[in-house]
Amino acid sequence: MKPEIPVIKPGRSHREAVRRLLRERTKATLATTMTAAGERDPGAPYASLVTFATDHDASPILLLSGLSDHTRNLAADPRAALLLDDTDGLPNPQTGARATVMGRIDRLTAEADIDRCRRRFLARHPAAALYAGFGDFGFFRMTITRVHFVGGFARAVWLDDPADALTPPDVAAALAAAEAGICGHMNDDHAEAVALYATRLLGRDGDGWQLAALDADGCDLVRGEEAARLPFPQPLTEPGDARRVLVELARQARAATGDGGNGGGTGGGDGHGHP
Repeated sequence: MKPEIPVIKPGRSHREAVRRLLRERTKATLATTMTAAGERDPGAPYASLVTFATDHDASPILLLSGLSDHTRNLAADPRAALLLDDTDGLPNPQTGARATVMGRIDRLTAEADIDRCRRRFLARHPAAALYAGFGDFGFFRMTITRVHFVGGFARAVWLDDPADALTPPDVAAALAAAEAGICGHMNDDHAEAVALYATRLLGRDGDGWQLAALDADGCDLVRGEEAARLPFPQPLTEPGDARRVLVELARQARAATGDGGNGGGTGGGDGHGHP
C-alpha cells in the first residue's frame, strides 16, 4: 500500500515566498514545448535560461529574440513554465525555496503595454537596453495560471488561484499610475536618499544611483548597467504608502551612516514627509 501524500493548503507564508521569488529573482529556467514545424523531436520538452522582470502585479516580463528556439516554441504553443529558485550557495540545494510558475506567455502588441514593460524590464536589466530595440526582439508577458512552491523537504504546495501569487489588480493599477511621478520626485529632489538606499541599505558602491521603478513589494535602483532591488518591509496598499516607506528607509539608511537624523532633511525626513 502506497503511503498517502499529505495535501498542504497554501497559506500566507507560501504566497509571500512566491511573491518574493518573483520580485527578487532576475533569471529563471523557461520550459516550452518543441514546435512541430521542422524539428527533430516535436512535442518534446525544452528548457532554456532566460532573464525576466515583473509587471506591477508581479506577472513575469521577458525580452525574447524571435530567432530563439523558445520563442518559436511559444508562437506554436504559448503554454510554458518558469522555474525560479533561491538555492545559490546552499550546501544542499534541495533545502532551498523554489517555485514552478505555470501559465501562458504571449508577445505584447499594444504600445502602452510595451512601453510599460520595457521600463520595468530595463529597471532590472539595464544592460539589455543595448538590444531591446532590435527588430527581432520583443517583450512578452506571462499570464500565471498555477504555481507549485517548494520550501524544502516535504514543504510543497500548489497555489491554484493565480491571485495568490499576484498583487491585487487595484493596487497594481494605482501604483502603475503613480510610479513615474514617485521615481521622478525621488531622483530630482531626494537624490541623496536614493544614493543611501544603494550604498547603506544594499551595500553597493559608487555615485549616480537612480530610482528606476517601484511596485507594491519594492523598488529598483540603477546606475549605468548595474541594478539593485530594495524590498519593502511590507507590501504597499496604495501610492500614499510609498512616501511613508521611502521616508522610513531613508531614516534607516542615515542611521547606518551615523548621521542620526540631525539637521534639515535627515532622519525621518524634513518635517513634511519627505525623505
